[in-house]
Parts: sequence; C-alpha cells; structure tokens
Amino acid sequence: TLEAISDAEVVVLMIDGSERITDQDLHLLGYAIEKGRAIVIAVNKWDGLDSDHKTWVKNELDRRLRFIDYAEIHFISALHGTAVGDLYPAVKKAYAAANERFSSSRLTRLLEDAVSAHQPPLVNGRRIKLRYAHMGGSNPPKIIIHGNQTSSVPESYKRYLENTFRKHLAIEGTPIQFEFKSGSNPFEGKKNQLSKRQIVKKRRLMGYHKKLEKKRKQNKRK
Repeated sequence: TLEAISDAEVVVLMIDGSERITDQDLHLLGYAIEKGRAIVIAVNKWDGLDSDHKTWVKNELDRRLRFIDYAEIHFISALHGTAVGDLYPAVKKAYAAANERFSSSRLTRLLEDAVSAHQPPLVNGRRIKLRYAHMGGSNPPKIIIHGNQTSSVPESYKRYLENTFRKHLAIEGTPIQFEFKSGSNPFEGKKNQLSKRQIVKKRRLMGYHKKLEKKRKQNKRK
C-alpha cells in the first residue's frame, strides 16, 4: 500500500463505513499527505447503513478529518456500484489541481492582498515582510514566498495563507506546500557603483559647493 501511494498521482482512500475511522486509515492518509499526493476519500458500504449510523459516520468524518477538508468525500457501495462513477470526476479534478501552474504576478498580487487584509506579526519589534511569491513546482503545488524574517512566520499565519491561496486559486483535492525564503541584501557591505554620468554630476556639485564655501570665507574676512 505504501509503495502504491508513492507511485500514485491521486490516492483514493477507502474507508469502511460500517466501522470507525481506524488508526490505520489515519496512518495511510498521513503518509499520502506527507508524499504530497492528491487525495479523494471514498466511504464504502454506504447502502447497508441505517440513517442514524450514516449521521454518526458524517460527524466522525467532520471531527477526525478536519485537517484534510480540501479532499472530496464520496459515499459509495463497491458491491452494488452505487456512486462509484462519481469518483472519476473527483480524481480528474484533484489531478488537475495538483498539476496546475500559476504566474508569479498572480501569486504576488494574491500575497499582497492577503498581507494587506491581515498583516504578519511583529518579531522583536519588527514586522515580518512578505514581498513576492512564485511557483516552485507542481504535484503538489509548491509556492515559494520571499521576504524578511520568514523563518519566524508562525504556523497560524501559514494556515491563513494556505486557506487564502486555496480559496482564491480554487485548489481542491491536493495539499499545497509553502516554502519561505529570507533574502539578504546583495548590496550590503558594497560601495554604490556610480555611472559615468553620475560621477560627472557629483564632481560638478562638489565643485559648486567648494566655490560657495570659498566665497563664504572671503565674505567673512571682509
């Protein structure tokens, strides 16, 4: 099963609706998320359950699978074929989302809007700055965000960004990976290199100020 998950593009996790969500189910689900796989959840044996048990199962899914609310859940009966056909569109949608590409300009605008609506926190009296974003890969989508003090971005703010990007980019069925990078100033410790025109202008200004200073001293002597 672990090898199949590693080789898959989209994982369909089958849960037995007549039983509780087991630790094995959660272990396999966690492994699929760790591998960055797009996921569709199928709850099997649905036709054989009474209404009270169905309500209980749905409550259990809401409670225990809240961390993967981006995955579609389908209630099926493999024995009778009920709703099994609904899995195929869900698989295609998850696959498309996992391989989607977005332009840097769109991601950066979305980042700017997110920061404007809810700024990152202060760290040691300084505001975390998030400046621009771009794609770092697909399957799953990987978004790289550049700024200052990015190593101090709290988990709550990362979740806020993920929810914002997922909502506005309509990414369903796949995890999104974020990578935060802090860029050093490439000009730190270096003298500013002036162009020839700037050098001429600088010399002209220095000459002008020298003349003013000389004239000021002459007037002072008088």
